[in-house]
Amino acid sequence: MDADRQTAHPRIVPPTSRVGFERTNLAYGGSMTKKSDTKAASDSPPGRRGPAEHERREQIVNAANEHFRRYGYSKTTVADLARAIGLSTAYIYKFFDSKQAIGEAVSAAALGGIIAELQKVVGQKKSAAERLRAMYQRLTRESAALFFNERKLHEIVITACSEAWRPISDYEDAMLGLIRELVAEGREKGEFERKTPIEETCRAILQTMELCWSPRLLERHLDDLEERAAAMANLVLRSLAP
Repeated sequence: MDADRQTAHPRIVPPTSRVGFERTNLAYGGSMTKKSDTKAASDSPPGRRGPAEHERREQIVNAANEHFRRYGYSKTTVADLARAIGLSTAYIYKFFDSKQAIGEAVSAAALGGIIAELQKVVGQKKSAAERLRAMYQRLTRESAALFFNERKLHEIVITACSEAWRPISDYEDAMLGLIRELVAEGREKGEFERKTPIEETCRAILQTMELCWSPRLLERHLDDLEERAAAMANLVLRSLAP
């Protein structure tokens, strides 16, 4: 089989904002297609209960988003969220089985916003090489903005990484899909080499992008982050040359 022929990356639904919460596949862990309550419950990510689409679920996540931004994840309790929206703590547990499950929804929303920006880059009418370089730039800027402007949300992402929450693997899968799209197009148009198996190439590129978004690496290299990202993009593009 041709190295370039691989399964297409999972589709990510572009987000719409509601009180800063990005309603994406990444955030909800699945399609927004309407289903029966039983089917939706079985499709929910681990830690979530009840129907996937429900006004109360969204209300809980929006309240968590606001509280986490203001007070931080560690200082917010499920009881705090219940009081904020006039519900009992027990009622919240009908939709999420723990505070972590709520934290995962919020961290997925923050990361989903970055994926939406990367989708815009990939959708531009430029060469594959130009768009791949721009991915490094946009990923770096969006991640740094989250660090500087939303420090409390950044702390949730740190927790998500250290505890291997599902949104992190979903985030990497989404980035990998976008990378795969660019590499496949670049190979088809003769911009990139075709000898290396495409999956090996794409996963290696994904690994280099960790410099641009990993919370721990951001903290260590904020002063020259963009320069490091540009150098990495240059190295990757040279390696992709036919």
